[in-house]
Amino acid sequence: MKAGGAVVSLLAVLVTGFFLFRLIPGDPVKTMTGGRPVSAPQLAEYRKEFGLDLPLWEQFTDYCGKALTGDLGTSYQFHAPVIDKITEALPNTLLLTGTAFVLYTALGLVLGTRAAWRRGRFADRFHTGLALTLYSVPSFWLGLLLIIVFAVGAGPIPGLFPTGGMETGGRHGLAYAVDVAHHLVLPVITLVAVEYGQTLLVTRSALLDEMDSDYLTTARAKGLRDDLVRRRHAVPNALLPTVTLLFVNLGRTVAGVILVETVFSWPGLGGLFYQALSVPDLPLVQGLFLFFASAVIVMNTLADLVYPLLDPRVGRT
Repeated sequence: MKAGGAVVSLLAVLVTGFFLFRLIPGDPVKTMTGGRPVSAPQLAEYRKEFGLDLPLWEQFTDYCGKALTGDLGTSYQFHAPVIDKITEALPNTLLLTGTAFVLYTALGLVLGTRAAWRRGRFADRFHTGLALTLYSVPSFWLGLLLIIVFAVGAGPIPGLFPTGGMETGGRHGLAYAVDVAHHLVLPVITLVAVEYGQTLLVTRSALLDEMDSDYLTTARAKGLRDDLVRRRHAVPNALLPTVTLLFVNLGRTVAGVILVETVFSWPGLGGLFYQALSVPDLPLVQGLFLFFASAVIVMNTLADLVYPLLDPRVGRT
């Protein structure tokens, strides 16, 4: 049933993506010529080459038929299969989002647990307030601020990190890995700062709901230390809604790095989407939109399937 719902959602994304991006103003063929004077017959030949001379309904059926077989078309600007461009940029996005995901998940879980267990104290109020503030900050604004302060340099603070890109170039082996890690710092900090707050708040809320449960009172009555009560009993039960959030966040993070990758000129799927949108490179935009939406849908479906395994009571409702 859930898998069927995911398939329906993907089909809806397929249809929406095709028609949505055709509302973008501009002629892709004229944009591809780079402003060079091109005759009407040449423009007509370009449109025929990319299938833009066909009726809209025929373009749609052709696109859907190919997409269902894994063929997302050919990029207008790169003259390469869209699936190849996605495959080429995907590892860079996974490096950025994967690193950020691990860090903001760990940070949110640890701070959320401590905030709930010490509710009402200064640490709880401080971490909750900071999480709410950073969660409300636009990622592109925070990224630009970090570039100004820590890359360009502001006042007594020197420029410590690159302003953008993934590598300096000309390095190999360990030096290359260190160089990539150096470029990775600011975009990862941006994603972690914006995303960890949601994990913290959900973990804190879930743990607070468990605090007055009878089984915790029983555990304390048996003489267990407060630390053991928290780690062995309270936290495992409170993690159930957080696990669902982690699956959702993983898909959403992959789909939501467009602004961060654009600000830091990171050569991943987000930067590629921005490039494609500026043309507009319709096959590439549609392919990336389908990929981003698929990541969210797949992660949501996995969350629905995993949750009953963690809490059998869900499967009986």
